[in-house]
Amino acid sequence: MALVPYVENALPALSKLHNSSAQFRFANHNLSLAQDWKKLGVAAVVWDAAVVMCMYLELGKVELQRKKVIELGAGTGLVGIVAALMGAKVTITDRQPALDFLAANVKANLPPDSQESVVVSELTWGEGLDRYPPGGFDIVLGADIIYLEDTFVPLLRTLEHLCSSTTEVLLACKIRYKRDTDFLGMLGTSFAVEEVYYDKERDIYVYKALKLPPRGDL
Repeated sequence: MALVPYVENALPALSKLHNSSAQFRFANHNLSLAQDWKKLGVAAVVWDAAVVMCMYLELGKVELQRKKVIELGAGTGLVGIVAALMGAKVTITDRQPALDFLAANVKANLPPDSQESVVVSELTWGEGLDRYPPGGFDIVLGADIIYLEDTFVPLLRTLEHLCSSTTEVLLACKIRYKRDTDFLGMLGTSFAVEEVYYDKERDIYVYKALKLPPRGDL
């Protein structure tokens, strides 16, 4: 998730976001993710989209074993950690201020024999993309990263750089506003986009996108 501070909200529905940790069981492992809403805001809490993404990965519809995976806007790192536990080689990314927090969660939740399968790396969308191999990943993961309109163009540019024609992009999203569907429309100009999963209880969609071939000259 992009690093954006949030104002304290006392609504009961959001109280879990203010807990110092969140517990889950995925990939046959008990996971405890540290959270720090007051210091890092939305980047440091586990949102429902990340949980639903992990549920989708556990369905086995995506082959993760020995795949090169990158997670964008990772926040607490839950999705990337689960992908690594399922056999992927994962680059888990977020903006610089969140990296120490992210790396600590990765270290605390991956067994020693899986630590080398994960790299925590700084990535601000649209910037310094030459540090990442163009089209160099089999799967790109993003959970609840579509919500700030100012990030849409650099996010799309980042996806276009990271993906080859065979890269699968998986985005778990809560559609809150028209701008969220606007991004999916933008994505559809260079990717074939389809809904592959919906969690009715949490109102979270998972979309898969595949890069379209370059348009020929008219």
